[in-house]
Amino acid sequence: MSDYAQPIRFDGAHPALPGHFPGRPLVPGVLMLEQVALALRAWRGERLSRVIEAKFMAPLLPDESAQLQLSQVGADTARIGFRIERAGTLLARGIVEGTA
Repeated sequence: MSDYAQPIRFDGAHPALPGHFPGRPLVPGVLMLEQVALALRAWRGERLSRVIEAKFMAPLLPDESAQLQLSQVGADTARIGFRIERAGTLLARGIVEGTA
């Protein structure tokens, strides 16, 4: 199965942004993980069952566009690697598991 990619973007009016952080909002990691879950459902028809690893290296700001990519990790078909990048900068990466 080939990789899966999709753009992501969070509108500055998203209700989670004012509290994260007041005056200088950042997209919370949980919203990015939600996009991983939605992409996994679209790609393989699976739901996210477990986050094995998630590392957030740089912030994603409201109204910025980024690219989410999913790929199978080795021969283990349950493990899916994810990467979120903006203009060549790695924002987040990790490994999740999906289940039917």
